[in-house]
Amino acid sequence: MRKIFLSFTLFLLTLGSTVTAQNNVNKEHNFDVAKNLETFSAIYKYLDLMYVDTLNADEVVGNGINYMLRSLDPYTVYYPEDKVKDLDMMISGKYAGIGALIRYNLVLKNVVIDEPYENMPAAEVGLKKGDVILSIGDSSMVGKDASYVSNHLRGDAGTTFILTIQRPSTNKKMKFKITRRAIQLPSVPYYGVQENGVGYIDLNSFTTDCSKDVRRAFLDMKKQGMKSLVFDLRNNGGGSLQEAINIVNMFVPKGLTLVKTKGKLERVNKEYKTTVEPIDTVIPIVVLVNGETASASEITSGSLQDLDRAVILGTRTYGKGLVQVSMELPYNGSLKLTTSKYYIPSGRCIQAINYKHSNGGYIEHVPDSLTHVFHTADGREVRDGGGIKPDIEVQPDSLPNIAFYLASTGRDSTEVMWNWELKYIKNHPTIAPAKDFIISDADYEDFKQAVLKSGFKYDRESKKFLESLEKLAKFEGYYDDAKPEFEALEKKLSHNLAKDLDYNKQTLKKVLTSDLVSAYYYQRGSVQNSLQFDKQWKRAVEVLQNPTEYRNILQPSSSKKGTEAAKTTLR
Repeated sequence: MRKIFLSFTLFLLTLGSTVTAQNNVNKEHNFDVAKNLETFSAIYKYLDLMYVDTLNADEVVGNGINYMLRSLDPYTVYYPEDKVKDLDMMISGKYAGIGALIRYNLVLKNVVIDEPYENMPAAEVGLKKGDVILSIGDSSMVGKDASYVSNHLRGDAGTTFILTIQRPSTNKKMKFKITRRAIQLPSVPYYGVQENGVGYIDLNSFTTDCSKDVRRAFLDMKKQGMKSLVFDLRNNGGGSLQEAINIVNMFVPKGLTLVKTKGKLERVNKEYKTTVEPIDTVIPIVVLVNGETASASEITSGSLQDLDRAVILGTRTYGKGLVQVSMELPYNGSLKLTTSKYYIPSGRCIQAINYKHSNGGYIEHVPDSLTHVFHTADGREVRDGGGIKPDIEVQPDSLPNIAFYLASTGRDSTEVMWNWELKYIKNHPTIAPAKDFIISDADYEDFKQAVLKSGFKYDRESKKFLESLEKLAKFEGYYDDAKPEFEALEKKLSHNLAKDLDYNKQTLKKVLTSDLVSAYYYQRGSVQNSLQFDKQWKRAVEVLQNPTEYRNILQPSSSKKGTEAAKTTLR
């Protein structure tokens, strides 16, 4: 009895010392917070009172806030009152404007219409690719950058203005009366049943109600006889967590825990379960992913992988396992704040980067050696710490440097690709259906000659690497002995634009074809057209057309670790 009493007394003493130590830590932390806030306030008061120049409080304090947040992670962001609309658009995918992509033309030194959105005000009044924006109402847009013009095109829904443009095909000035309205960026720009009953859905963002668009597309294709599905999440940076849950719920049973969020505060921890009956639990599905597949896209693809409901194909995803919430701030500002990490059905978190906050802040990628093994519902091994690794890895075709320079805004000072495409559109009132169109070899030869005559220049990667190798050889003392070889190699790698255009002909034809199709058939046409060149899509179709391969990927004979618990709950 004495031993029990002594043990209990020791426990109470230990507990008391632990509580006291914790209280001391909390008091010290609270003191540090108060001390630093008071110091910051005092410093700014002295600056405002005595600094040689008058300070802009919004700029100076705003810079201080932004620098503080940058030391945490890239997703915790301060939005002052004049930027809150940007946050609202990011969350909802909506803004009030005319519905068109614009870009700055380096030759014209002016902003032009790049692509009107289908069924939006810009397209409805007749604006076209290439139209040069001269004025918005009484405000001249000549010589202004894209950000300036964009801010003037946007406004309150229902407001009307006169847009003056110059059309390059006729060289005439034209005026359009346009009424701004709420623009909902299409979350599903294209879906359709392809050959052999393979359905395709392209989801480009997880904005509000996107799950309803996916559901409608799926049910529509089922009516058309769809037998299997390719769900494309490539380049989808994510968005709403709840929309991801809703989409996964379409294909897995009710009552499953899909996601747990865990943070410092107990009240931010939450479980997300499937709440309704699915619409289809058996149709074969392949999900396409790549390095830009992030956040809600990774929840969707990762959950379908963990539940053995779909084959994931492509390249490893981005690895964003952090959850943000929006907090209201004084004076109508907002703070997008990282509050927790999410964990998908197998129990893994796929965050690829640890953000350290000591010594000014730094980041580190989670090495493979420190990742942990988890298991899918049927026992397949999966790992945390580095995005979603696809079940089938298929690398996409890379974009050669010459194509990057020709096609990227702001890279080619001659704008030769842009000008050639406008000439093509002027000379071709119509083109073949989107799924079949590709420019001819004769068209490409015409484009090639235009490039050769334009004075187009670009940096070749081989030249950059050779220059770097020369510098290294000189630094290490090997250059003099190898100088003849370096000179011979430099001669071999001498710039030959005509040769480069011939060598990269097929890739450049695809780029030109995509640009042209979007001008005739908008974004849906561009997506549909791209499938004829897409080797990841073609590999997905092969898997879906081979039931044995599909089944062996999801249920390999060696898997013996699956349990009912793994199917229904997170660990």
